[in-house]
Amino acid sequence: MKLAFVFPGQGSQYVGMGKNLAETYPEAAAVFQEADAVLGFKLSELCFNGPETELVRTANTQPALLTVSVAALRVLAKAGIQPAMVAGHSLGEYSALVAAEVLSFADALRLVRRRGELMQEAAPPGTAGMAAILGLEREQVVAVCREAETLGVVEPANFNCPGQIVIAGEKAALEKAMELAKARGAKRVVTLNVSGPFHSSLMLPAARGLAPALDEVEFYPPQVPVVVNVSGRILTEPKMLKQSLLLQVQKSVLWEDCIQTMVAAGVDTFVEVGAGKVLSGLIKKINKGVRVFAVEDAESFQRTLAELREVG
Repeated sequence: MKLAFVFPGQGSQYVGMGKNLAETYPEAAAVFQEADAVLGFKLSELCFNGPETELVRTANTQPALLTVSVAALRVLAKAGIQPAMVAGHSLGEYSALVAAEVLSFADALRLVRRRGELMQEAAPPGTAGMAAILGLEREQVVAVCREAETLGVVEPANFNCPGQIVIAGEKAALEKAMELAKARGAKRVVTLNVSGPFHSSLMLPAARGLAPALDEVEFYPPQVPVVVNVSGRILTEPKMLKQSLLLQVQKSVLWEDCIQTMVAAGVDTFVEVGAGKVLSGLIKKINKGVRVFAVEDAESFQRTLAELREVG
């Protein structure tokens, strides 16, 4: 068995996440205590009890998801479960870098808090957004965006799995691209409930703002290979890993490529570490031959632990 950990991004959050882990495992509780101390407010309370209106604010969602992932990571580590490779979807890349010991948890928390604030500010509310296109090939989605660009910026944002691609852009261009996608035979086109056009060139102001924060933080050589979103390839150089986080804000997330790279490197078992099971669903669509588990609470941890020990 060759095991990889993958870490979820924005959209996986829910009120109550991490609570059961923190109540059951002291090492998970310690992670939430550290997050509260580093950020100077009760992030743990926001994760456990909401309100949802505050939890879904990008500046809160990002550190909240990171904290839940690291809490689950610590529980797995205590049980002796270590990955051979790591990757994270968008924000989840920061969790992956903590897992690979490239970043300290405290530094990652401060960075994603700043990242969330900058991404929230980058596009005025109501001027831009994102949509999921289901049932079209990559080339078709790229062509649809190019055609709609006469009305403004619209670009592929997430290549999640075959037949599921997210686009981001300015309102008029986004709506035009959605229309064109339907006309080209998309099975479904769904507007996403997000606060901005993430992973598009409209996030350039956020990337510029993030650069000084990244410059202040030390990145260490990864203890396990990290597969990054911007290229879908393995990076081992700390300087390049830092650069990829900067590019990632304004470039497409090549999630399908990340998983294919890991499978090509021999990974046959994935554990989604943190809130929800979004990535588990995507991985099953990318490659039906791999084993996929998820750890977000005590029950899913115990179940995953038993199955991992069984497959050896």
